[in-house]
Amino acid sequence: MSSVRCLLSEDQFQCSICLDVFTDPVTTPCGHNFCKKCITKHWNSYLLTYRFQCPLCNEAFTTKPDLRVNTFMSEMVSQFRQSAQQKASSSSSEQQESKPGEVPCDVCTGTKLKALKSCLVCLASYCETHLEPHLTMSGLKRHQLMDPVENLEDRMCTKHDKPLELFCRTDQTCVCMLCIVLDHKMHKFVPLKEEYEGKKVELEKTEAELQEMIQKRRLKIQEVKHKVELSEEDADREKAEGVQVFTDLKESVERKLNELINTIEEKQRTTKKQAEDSIRELEQELSELMKRSTEVEKLSLSEDHLHLLQSVQALNIHHPPPTKDWSEVSVPPASYEGTVRRAVSQLEETLSKKIKKLVEVELKRVQKFAVDVTLDPQTAHPQLILSDDRKQVNDSDVRKNLPDNPERFSCLCVLAKQSFSSGRFYFEVQVKEKTEWTLGVTRESINRKGPISLSPQDGIWTLCLRNGNEYKAAAGAPVLLSLKSGPQKVGVFVDYEEGLVSFYDVEAAALIFSFTGCSFKEKLLPFFSPLLNDGGKNSSPLIISPVNQTP
Repeated sequence: MSSVRCLLSEDQFQCSICLDVFTDPVTTPCGHNFCKKCITKHWNSYLLTYRFQCPLCNEAFTTKPDLRVNTFMSEMVSQFRQSAQQKASSSSSEQQESKPGEVPCDVCTGTKLKALKSCLVCLASYCETHLEPHLTMSGLKRHQLMDPVENLEDRMCTKHDKPLELFCRTDQTCVCMLCIVLDHKMHKFVPLKEEYEGKKVELEKTEAELQEMIQKRRLKIQEVKHKVELSEEDADREKAEGVQVFTDLKESVERKLNELINTIEEKQRTTKKQAEDSIRELEQELSELMKRSTEVEKLSLSEDHLHLLQSVQALNIHHPPPTKDWSEVSVPPASYEGTVRRAVSQLEETLSKKIKKLVEVELKRVQKFAVDVTLDPQTAHPQLILSDDRKQVNDSDVRKNLPDNPERFSCLCVLAKQSFSSGRFYFEVQVKEKTEWTLGVTRESINRKGPISLSPQDGIWTLCLRNGNEYKAAAGAPVLLSLKSGPQKVGVFVDYEEGLVSFYDVEAAALIFSFTGCSFKEKLLPFFSPLLNDGGKNSSPLIISPVNQTP
């Protein structure tokens, strides 16, 4: 059977319908073989015509044949399948078929096997079988073999048809042995391997740099995501606080409205009751008077002398029934003047308390962004005195001999050493006992020579005190501020991305003024001006104070 099996081919066991090896082979009356499933499906398509033909010889059968599996043919197919599997297994164990990404043999026809070597002379790649001549034949043994690679033509010099074996460092290109003699004379050459090692080190360095950049960006992504999460938390908290505040305000308004309506209705009820009481008393007197009038009228019509005189005496007409003097009695209409105004004033007071509470919460929140600020002596006007810890500044009335470097102001100003180009920051300055000062932030490129225009258009955002009680926000056209009391300590908060600069009265926990919608495009620095000493009236220094972050 083994000798017979060697002569068998796949064509002999192939179903002419599905073109695959038989499955459950059956034989028709005309002697041809098919898969049972295939011939049954074929004949079922002709079931309505009652015509059953052999797909190969077209012999027709009057009735549908009763087909049974050909056991002999089925056994032969089984043995053929086993033989084919053993052969495929033996072949695959000896040599592997080329997979995607692997170099295939250029000589193999049909199934391409994996190449073991590439020849730089033949410009071809070979599997184990087709490589044998290069290992046995003397003429081919001299060919240069290498690990299998694709596109062998790219490894040959297009001009001299020789392998590229050297690297020209002068022209930064790969060359062959003839190139260095004919086209690259006096150039510096190294073997490809040496240049490869050097480039590999460079690539490793580049890879390390790229990995570092990748890591930084991954960290930045995490940072941005974290900031988004924090922003969402802030937004949720702000929405919750907003809902609570406006709910309280709504309830306050509704409560005040109910109180207003109740007050007005109570006044109206009181007025109405007074009127009803007067009307009832008047009606009672009116009834008595009408009764007396009827009796008098009836008596006046009597012609009986004795009866009239006796009745008059009994009626006592000269003394009418007791009544009130209504000439001085009145029921004034209820007065509602000022009722609505007083209710609105009370509501305004409630609103002010809530605003104050909100500002207190806001101040505590911005104080978390406190930064350590120190004065920069390189920017200070020569007349200013800075403390040793660089936290205080005031006017000395005496101009010191200092170098006029570009950073130094020619007016009584000084900047902080620290600058900020993103995020949020906050600092506090004590202004106690001063009559004049200017505080705020400025862009780094502010003009430091000559007078300064305190205007956001010129890149400076400040709050000012003049003449001891005039507080102004330097917003181009100065905004005069009405404060209940002068702040002893001023807090300055900046949100760079939001374009916000706010000033707070720290001790009163009150917002003084805010610049909004600012456009910051460069570094910002805290700005200080204690202004002139004014004969000792304004001698107290501006003091950068530590921030007391209350819980």
